[in-house]
Amino acid sequence: MAFFGIDLGTTFCSVATIDETGRPVSISNEAGSNSTPSCILFDGSDTPVGEVARKQLFVPGANAIGRFKRDMGTSKTYELDGNTLTPTELSCLLLRKLKEDAEKMVGPCGEAVVTIPANFANEAREATLAAARSAGLNVKYIVNEPTAAALYYAFNGDAKVSGNYAIYDLGGGTFDISIVKINGQDVEVLATDGVSKLGGDDFDRALQLVVQKKFLALHGETLDDADFDRNEAEEQKKSLSKRDSVKARVNRKNIELTRSEFEEALSSFIAQTEMLCESALEQAGLEPSDIEAVFLAGGSTRIPLVKESVKRTFNKEPIAGANVDFVVSLGAALYAAHKGDPSKLSSAQRNSIEKMSVEERTSKYFGTLSMDSENARSESRLSNSIIIPKGEVIPCEITKSFSTIQDGQTAVNCKVTESGTPETDPRFVKIIWEGELELPPGRDAGQEVTVTFGYDDNQTMNCRFLDVGSKKETVVDLSPGSAKMDSSNIDKFTVE
Repeated sequence: MAFFGIDLGTTFCSVATIDETGRPVSISNEAGSNSTPSCILFDGSDTPVGEVARKQLFVPGANAIGRFKRDMGTSKTYELDGNTLTPTELSCLLLRKLKEDAEKMVGPCGEAVVTIPANFANEAREATLAAARSAGLNVKYIVNEPTAAALYYAFNGDAKVSGNYAIYDLGGGTFDISIVKINGQDVEVLATDGVSKLGGDDFDRALQLVVQKKFLALHGETLDDADFDRNEAEEQKKSLSKRDSVKARVNRKNIELTRSEFEEALSSFIAQTEMLCESALEQAGLEPSDIEAVFLAGGSTRIPLVKESVKRTFNKEPIAGANVDFVVSLGAALYAAHKGDPSKLSSAQRNSIEKMSVEERTSKYFGTLSMDSENARSESRLSNSIIIPKGEVIPCEITKSFSTIQDGQTAVNCKVTESGTPETDPRFVKIIWEGELELPPGRDAGQEVTVTFGYDDNQTMNCRFLDVGSKKETVVDLSPGSAKMDSSNIDKFTVE
């Protein structure tokens, strides 16, 4: 039985395992490649996944789909060949294909770990777990992509990696920056930041717009997206990472593209990554001079402007170990073995991961809504009370005490909130679950209600609202498809 580490990417996926010597190795797919495009084609008969679908992705009417990872955990659906599919269902089809191909190469999958962006919301994490399990994978844990990359770099460093490091992960769809402390194979995440929609796909779109603008200026013609699609933009982007200029053939005309034009189009994206890097350093309480090295992950880190930005931000040349496309899946394979059943490992495999440890932290703020008891009917006094702060070591469990508002109150409206910053204003938080806690009738106001939030080491939430006097409780279901925010009676909010 093999242990799989799966990097479920926005644009490309990869799978790795631990070989008999205990080293992580990539697994090729059916086509002989170590990467599989995150694209699916619905053509009325079978469902090709990978390169065939990628080539059809931007062909009008082709019923090909990609980039659905960006919508994980949302209510978005896609109409494809008469089918209505969710991002979770599409991810399930993709993961099933990855599993089938990998098992043909190395045998049955015993346990698997699927990676997710560090900045993924809780609903997206739950949706990823649901997709993996529906695909037939035995997934008990997920791991943040930069953390997986850090595990690989720590393992590959042969105990020579020691100190504070930055993991700069820029892939096809998302950007994460994690500040980690590494001592041998011990990895402690100190801080993390990122954005869920910033990556190579955005860069391809930026280059596509450059071509459209330039073509209009040179030839007086307006291009459709299909005239120079994002697959073509991606190829020219790769060329511009190696050359100062390239010629693109568009509508039977040549157009010259320069690296400087491309870099100008990326400037706002790069500025955003630099601000996030500075934020992560600040959260960790460190300066760039405190960082031993910057390790790269993700294909978009090959872009010269990205490397220049990293060097400028951290005052040191970034390091790319092995292939930046695969360091996340290789690290995930190590994590799968580390968290898996040791009886399924050979002695060499056990020896390779026996000194490994991981300490992860929360990447969001989680809270609940409460009211000021001095003016219980004033909506303006409604506030968000943070239960689990960002940066809390996980697993963790935190309890806070609240009180009922009114005499005779028979229910409490329970909400679970999520935010990227420590917001108190309810307008700036996302409500990821809403339910109700029933209370006994006939009691005075001021009855204690405790709210307990737990964050598991598989990076999912569990919550409990408890009426202390009656012992009645509501346990929160945060699985995909759980209740979302709707209008409610403000009198039912708890107060601090």
